[in-house]
Amino acid sequence: MEQGKNKNIIDKVWNFFASVKFAIIIFAFIALTSIIGTVLEQQGDPARNIKILTKIFGESLAPHLYNIFEKLGFIDMYRSWWFISLLVIFAMNIVICSIDRLPRIWRLVREPMTPMTEDKLRKLGIHREIVLKGKPEKVKDTVASALKHVRFGFSTIKTENGFQFISQKGNNSRLGVYITHFSILIILIGAIVGYRFGFKGHLNLPEGSISNVAFKNNNEQLPLGFEIRCDNFDTEFYGRSDMPKDYRSWLTIIKDGREILTKSISVNDPLTYEGITFYQANYGFIPERVRMGFFIIRVVSGDGKAFDLKLRLGDTFEIPGTMISGKLVDFSPALRLDNLTTYASQMNNPAVLVEFSEPGKPTYPGWILRRYPETWQLPEGNRVEFIDLWGVEFTGLQVRKDPGVWIVYLGCITISIGLFIAFFMSHRKLWVSVVEDKNNARVVVSAAANKNRAALERKIDRIISLVQQDREGKK
Repeated sequence: MEQGKNKNIIDKVWNFFASVKFAIIIFAFIALTSIIGTVLEQQGDPARNIKILTKIFGESLAPHLYNIFEKLGFIDMYRSWWFISLLVIFAMNIVICSIDRLPRIWRLVREPMTPMTEDKLRKLGIHREIVLKGKPEKVKDTVASALKHVRFGFSTIKTENGFQFISQKGNNSRLGVYITHFSILIILIGAIVGYRFGFKGHLNLPEGSISNVAFKNNNEQLPLGFEIRCDNFDTEFYGRSDMPKDYRSWLTIIKDGREILTKSISVNDPLTYEGITFYQANYGFIPERVRMGFFIIRVVSGDGKAFDLKLRLGDTFEIPGTMISGKLVDFSPALRLDNLTTYASQMNNPAVLVEFSEPGKPTYPGWILRRYPETWQLPEGNRVEFIDLWGVEFTGLQVRKDPGVWIVYLGCITISIGLFIAFFMSHRKLWVSVVEDKNNARVVVSAAANKNRAALERKIDRIISLVQQDREGKK
């Protein structure tokens, strides 16, 4: 009690931060707030977050809870001063806990092995004894051979009435927990670097358009330091359903007026340049751009001659080798084939209405659907293929910059090493005493391990078995 009263303020603060209970409390706070930060869309639209809270807490509580969370900083939680403070306090706790306990562990790691008396050997957790015929000098080589067989390096010490072999393995494994602690600090540093110096935004980029900025959810601009252009966008569907199978964008990076990089990206295959990564997130159709877009039409005559044309709505074309001409008069992003009505606002089933004319014959219209090749066929083997409508869709990109990601990766690799050492390796100490006992040799094998005792016991049993087999073979 007197010792506790004599502690100064520094000792009390040190002991407070060195407490494992304090570590658990801080970690629980970080976990709890992270759950809230995961549920709420960070830097998201207020209406969308209120809708999320409505589903969980009901319509009456949702607006009030949103206001509380907003005032507490949960809408941009990972950049808030209090969350970063929690991470810093947790890091301090890890450092102080490690420093507080390291000297004792370091002494165990560096402590040299010394011979022990038989009384002390019998008190160890693992203990085996056998008596063999012969003097200790004759049994010595047998024991040494058995230890080498189970891969125990050893030192041999001469005692008053025999020999003692001492060995230890994995003494550095006690430091595995500190490698784990260090890796957690690396991960926390990487996270703070990412939150502080990185950003997360979005960019809806129409085909053919160029942008040098991305946008936060509040429409704040995020300069990229270069330009990005969407060259093309395309969606692949499952069969003739409206379920997207894959959607892909062709992007070009432009810097100082030069095209630096061109890449096709999909959902799991992003583009990264100068630390900024562009992920394929969504896509959409821009109806007001239809008259500015280009219809890519392939015209094939009955004798096999083919021409690719780039046309706008209202343009005309001719089928080569014939007197047939066509005019693009209308467009539908999603045409229902059975009743020729538009059923969706996205480019699920695009179709162009072509009005065909031929001298001396009345004009006749026909819908040509991109995903239905049977609608491309015309009389006398002629064909008009609808390849694409370029310039009317946008690619939705998620834009991220995280300079701390490589620090986090390093921390993850380090924590894997630390956990492997901490859980799968152990500090094992072994003493084998060979002493004379009534003209025989008594072999005493004792050992201790800080974990995985069963595996060490199997090793000891193997040593005993090898020694017995060897001596029986020499009878």
